[in-house]
Amino acid sequence: MKISRYVRQLDMIAILLVLTLAVISIVAISSATYTTHPGFMEQQIYWFCLGILLLVLTLLFDYRILAQGRFAYLLLGFGLLLLILVLIPGIGVKVKGAQQWFRFGGFQYQPSELMKLILIIVLAKVTSEAKQVPIRDWKLMAKIMGIFILPFSLLLLQPDLGMALVLVGILGSIMLVGGLDWRILAGIVSTVAVLVSGVFLLYFSDHPLLHVILKEHQIQRIETFVNPASDPSGLGYQLTQSMIAIGSGQLSGKGFHNSTQAQGKWIPEPHNDFVFSVFAEEFGFVGASFLLCTLIFLLYRMVKIGLQCDNPFGTYIVAGVVGMLMFQVFENIGMTIGLLPVTGLPLPFISYGGSALTTNMLGVGLVLNIGMRRNSEFLFSD
Repeated sequence: MKISRYVRQLDMIAILLVLTLAVISIVAISSATYTTHPGFMEQQIYWFCLGILLLVLTLLFDYRILAQGRFAYLLLGFGLLLLILVLIPGIGVKVKGAQQWFRFGGFQYQPSELMKLILIIVLAKVTSEAKQVPIRDWKLMAKIMGIFILPFSLLLLQPDLGMALVLVGILGSIMLVGGLDWRILAGIVSTVAVLVSGVFLLYFSDHPLLHVILKEHQIQRIETFVNPASDPSGLGYQLTQSMIAIGSGQLSGKGFHNSTQAQGKWIPEPHNDFVFSVFAEEFGFVGASFLLCTLIFLLYRMVKIGLQCDNPFGTYIVAGVVGMLMFQVFENIGMTIGLLPVTGLPLPFISYGGSALTTNMLGVGLVLNIGMRRNSEFLFSD
């Protein structure tokens, strides 16, 4: 009877939305690679099969076990060890200037993807153990920031600014749901706003200090973001071609396998960071809107699970997963249309790749696990 009750509480709509995104991903990757790398579509299908298997396995245990004892901290230590090992030449593999991959034969894995879920679990445990809501304890904040700064710093060393910013999104979402005191929150937001504004003021005034605090490639990223047409054949090339593709899709698109930008190889790596551009060109505003609404509806279903959860640990896990996915959706689509700087983040569930996809499926599995076990007894204790 208990198993049947768990099954009845499983959010089937969320599962249907994930399967819908799987179909969209396969269609988009087929369009992006069928003339150049036709095997990528088949590989993505394999990744989705593995991801669905991992999602199902995630449902088989009680998520509250993760908060017991020091298990979460052991996970953190394991994740940090992987991030350290990947920085060692000969162990980690450098791809496009970033030391962030392990290679096993023909298979590559990015340990920073796993670190996102580990950080969510650890921060959820620490925050759920807080005695004050809203959070006003500076010792607790120092502990949370100490946990956060370790993986954040290691990601910057790779360097992988995009993934490091995802960790910021995770931290912010958990702290927001945890009821962080508004004065602390206002101080953090104000500090970030001042720093970002200061960098842009230095950039527009061409102040020498800008070259002291930022590296040349970072300044070039800002230049590309502000004016991609300033270097249309260099750093601004990919963004320029992406916006041409999205704009040329118009209302209903050019049709399946009829994208000129992707098929003409104008968009580099169209199956990864800029897969949204390919999909928008072929299916237009209607198709792009359907994709975006599907992602938003999936996030809504997960938020609903978090609101119904009777366990703070589960609520904070949901907040972290939602923050992780929402930040990546916002950043990826924003960068493809020129509203945000290009950071190299994939579009969740859509972009090609096994590391990100399996991580996202595990994250959804954790959220569904929490939804299945709301208002149920926990059989284990310390």
